[in-house]
Parts: sequence; C-alpha cells; structure tokens
Amino acid sequence: MKSELVKLPTPQDDTDFSHRALLWLVTGGMMLQPLATDLYQASMPHLVTYFQTTLGAVQQTLTLFVLGFGSAQLISGPLSDRFGRRPTVLWGIAIFVGASIACALAPTLHWLVLARFIQAVGCCTGAVVTRAMVRDVYSPAEGAKVLARASSLFALTPILGPILGSYLQVQFGWRAAFVAHAAYGLLLFLAARHWLRETNVRLDSKATGGSRLLKNYGEVMVSPRFWAYGLPGALSYGSIFVFISGASHVLIRVLLVPTEYFGYCFAIGVVGYLSGTLICRYLLSRFGLVRTLGLGTLASAGGGLLFFMLTAMGQTHWAIFVVCMGGIMLAHGINFPCALAGAVAPFPEKAGAAAGLFGFFIMMTALLVGVWVATSQDGTVLPLAATSLCMGLAVFLSARALVRYRPVQ
Repeated sequence: MKSELVKLPTPQDDTDFSHRALLWLVTGGMMLQPLATDLYQASMPHLVTYFQTTLGAVQQTLTLFVLGFGSAQLISGPLSDRFGRRPTVLWGIAIFVGASIACALAPTLHWLVLARFIQAVGCCTGAVVTRAMVRDVYSPAEGAKVLARASSLFALTPILGPILGSYLQVQFGWRAAFVAHAAYGLLLFLAARHWLRETNVRLDSKATGGSRLLKNYGEVMVSPRFWAYGLPGALSYGSIFVFISGASHVLIRVLLVPTEYFGYCFAIGVVGYLSGTLICRYLLSRFGLVRTLGLGTLASAGGGLLFFMLTAMGQTHWAIFVVCMGGIMLAHGINFPCALAGAVAPFPEKAGAAAGLFGFFIMMTALLVGVWVATSQDGTVLPLAATSLCMGLAVFLSARALVRYRPVQ
C-alpha cells in the first residue's frame, strides 16, 4: 500500500506528484557529494603541475572536503530537526554554490583547499537531510527501496561525472569542474525552492541545544541497532573510497591511461554500483533487509580478495583494475541503501541526528582511508589492492559480528 507523506501536499499538488518530487529531490541532493568528488578526479594529477606541489598536498582538496562533509553533518542533521528539512536544505545548497564559485576562482592551493572545506559544509546537507526526509515519509523497508531507487538514478553522476570532468580538464583546465559544480547547485536550489515540501512534523526547538544534542547523539551511539547497520555501511563506503581517492593516480600515473580516457575507465567501474542498486531492489523484495545486507557484505569481501589475488599474481592491466573496482562498487550498491535505512529507522524523532551521525562516521572512515591511500602509494597497484582486501574483510566481519542486532523488518 502506498505510503502517504506526513505533510499533506498543497491543493495544486497530488500525492503521486509529491512522491515523485521527493524522489527526484532526494536523488538531486545525493548527487551533490559524488559530483563534488568525481567531477574533478581527472584534474587532480594536473593540479600537482599547476600549483607546482606534491600529490599529498593536492590530496588535501579531497581530504579537507571529506572532513568538512563529515563534521558538518553533526550540525545539519539537528538543524533540520529543529528548523525543518526544507530551510536547512536550501541554506546548504546556497553555501555549496558560493563555495564552488570560490573554488573556481582560487589563486592558490591553500585557497582551493579552504573553499573545498566550505563547499563540503554546504554539500553535506543535501545528503544528510534528504536521508532524514526518507525516514519521515517511509517505513524502514520502504525507505530502503526508495533509497535504492534514488541510488540507481544518482549513480549516473559517478558514471558520467568523471567522463565530463576529463573533457573539461582537457578543453578548459581544472577550474571548469568547479564552474559545473556551481551551475548544478544553482539548478538544484531553484528546484528545491519550488517543489520541496516540509516533511518534518516533529520540530524540536531544543534539538540544537548543547544538552539535547549530546543526549540525542548519545542515545543513537549506544544503540546496538544503529551500529549493526552503521558500521558495515561506513566500512562499505570506505571500501569504494579506496578507488575514489586512488584511481586517478593509479590509472593515469601508474597504468598510463590518457587523461581523456580516465573518465571512461572510472565510469565502467561505477556501472558496478548502478548494477548493485538494481540488484538491491530485487533482493529486498525477495529476502528482506537483513539477508540482503548479508549478501552484499559477502560480495565486498569477495571483491577485495579477488583484486588482491590478481594484483599479487602480477595481473595489473587497467582493465583488471576497472573490473575489480566495479565488483567492489557493486557490493556497495547493495550494502549502502540497506545500511542507511536500517541505521536511521529506530530513531523517528531523532532522524536528523541519526542520519547526521551515520554520515559523520561514513566520512571519517573515508578520511582515514584517503589519508592512508595517499601515504601508501609506492608507484605500483599493490598498496591499493591490499587496502581494498582489508576493507572488504572488515565490511564482512563487522556485519557478521553484529547480525543479532538486526531485527527482521
């Protein structure tokens, strides 16, 4: 039976339109983060030359973005619990647009790194608040299906983004990617301003107060049900961030793939993620939330093991790299909708805080992975493969260890 929005649509809207609008706006909000990280992937090796610096220094444009994205979610979630989802989303997108323009105008690497941090602060609201909106409107099982459907749509961003970014780099240079960020953000702002309806009918005037904030986060953090989904979800994101942070260097500098072709290689891998979200929707209908997450985490371990074994045997062709990347991203496409819906479900009155905390741990995991990938590079594919294996095993083992805290939905 179709769920109804918790806030009735305005007279000129019907319920079906409200559901469609919500799906597309959730998708648009989710697209902000991969667009902000993937569109300039092909430019990262060239930033080293432009600013006459090191790969580690350029990596800060990604590291600080991850730090800003993760930490700001601890605030944006409670802000949406207090003031509503709609105004929080609109302010966040506006900050993203302004910071994207600042990135495009950056005269130094330090300016770019700072602007990327601010860009992430605005970007995070599009992800964390839309996750809370899904919890406002749908049951956990329905929410997982909606998120899987949105993930299928937003997977076009990491597929097409690197391709577009590669051509923007070749034709116009690295600044063009951030101009594209600003243009997309402006379009999303106008769409959200026109169509987004408030879904939070439980506004909490004390949600951002110090004591209430600590109390809400404390209740979420001590809940085994949160960690039963949140930990595998965060580690699963870490497993694909191995490729997000390391693919451009390995493919362009180590495997000597031309810059203009990097986007296609990355896009082929991301097709795995799209496939995973489609498989997730099928598995959810057939097996439910708990078993679907179990199958996805098993695929994570298998993908990491395959990548490491082939690399250790000396099989380092770019095509093998791309196929293994696609397999691990496929597993994440299964894991992530399940983990997100399951982690937020037990907290209907603190959905913003729960979604924010989930997002924080995801991005802190990504931050640690990104720092490790940058420092472990030795001019071969092996460090990336070994890291991938460790992350895949961690995803699987965490899911197995906490399975008893995942009640059947």
